Amino acid sequence: MASIELIMPKMGESIMEATVLSWLKKEGDTIEQDESVLEVATDKVDTEVPSTHAGVLTEILAKDGDVVPVGAPIAIITTDGNAISAPQKQTEQVLVEETVPVMAESDTQAAPVASTILTKPVSGRFYSPLVMNIAREEGIDMTELERVPGTGKEGRVTKKDILGYVGTRTNGNGMHAAPPIAPAPTTSAPAPVTQPKVQVSVSANDEIIEMDRMRKMIAGRMVDSKRISPHVTSFVEADMTAIVNWRNKIKKEFEAREGEKMTFTPIIMEAVVKAIKDFPMVNVSVDGDNIIKHRDINIGMAVALPSGNLIVPVIHNADQYNLTGLAKKVNDLARRARENKLTPDELSGGTYSISNVGSFGNVMG
Repeated sequence: MASIELIMPKMGESIMEATVLSWLKKEGDTIEQDESVLEVATDKVDTEVPSTHAGVLTEILAKDGDVVPVGAPIAIITTDGNAISAPQKQTEQVLVEETVPVMAESDTQAAPVASTILTKPVSGRFYSPLVMNIAREEGIDMTELERVPGTGKEGRVTKKDILGYVGTRTNGNGMHAAPPIAPAPTTSAPAPVTQPKVQVSVSANDEIIEMDRMRKMIAGRMVDSKRISPHVTSFVEADMTAIVNWRNKIKKEFEAREGEKMTFTPIIMEAVVKAIKDFPMVNVSVDGDNIIKHRDINIGMAVALPSGNLIVPVIHNADQYNLTGLAKKVNDLARRARENKLTPDELSGGTYSISNVGSFGNVMG
């Protein structure tokens, strides 16, 4: 007999939690492997979660409407249908938003802080966002993190494990990391890794509107963009007369032949792809003191939703499409975005985004 925890799966790079919409199965139901058992909603997409094992749905841990962190258990499955004792609960509590003070550094401490790039784990071991954040702030790369002994379920590294490792970690000289010391000319103690909250002035006549999940995500993305992307503003006027005339000439024939409309978006996107090839340093992100130069050209395209919200589906490896392929891909993603039928993979991995605000008469937006 075996009892398995069904966990909330990771559905995209930036998705840290999901809301349970409804269960498609009830306790006591027999389920097959890869059979959908519940529907969840993230800030980007609604999707079904399949079962990782065949068996009986013994216990539902997350009810409709619950917001569950990625990696947390949502149900218990027994593989032979016999009720047994509940499995060992995860000892790690995933806390996404927690302030982690950075340890003081001495002259002999060589590990960089807040500039370590954590790649995907080779072993496939799951790391919670909290553990990843602590590792990043302490200058622990993925190779070193993989060596940290885990006491959690299936050998997972818990918060206690990573903090314990940090406390006994040695530097390049074989010496233990120095404990926090009093401020001195040769030492520094960086402030906790948090941004101060700005108090917004609210009067009695103001109306406070709570943001829904989508608007929270949009706001977060705007802040992240300002933080990780180098910003520069430049306006260059281009004569689009030839493009407009060409599109007017071929659009009916193109739609009859391909079954899709030729809009200006794929035309602009093709030009952006060519520009990125010619100037690859515009296809970068900033991570602390490092510049991440993306080899893939994954173009995000902003799509306005009927609800008034905004979503940015991604065309991965856009440089591998010709103009016809881009037109079909743009129309397909825009259509399914408005129908809420995008997959998590189609909403992650973007390296460069474009938006068309010209239809509103704007020069910039």
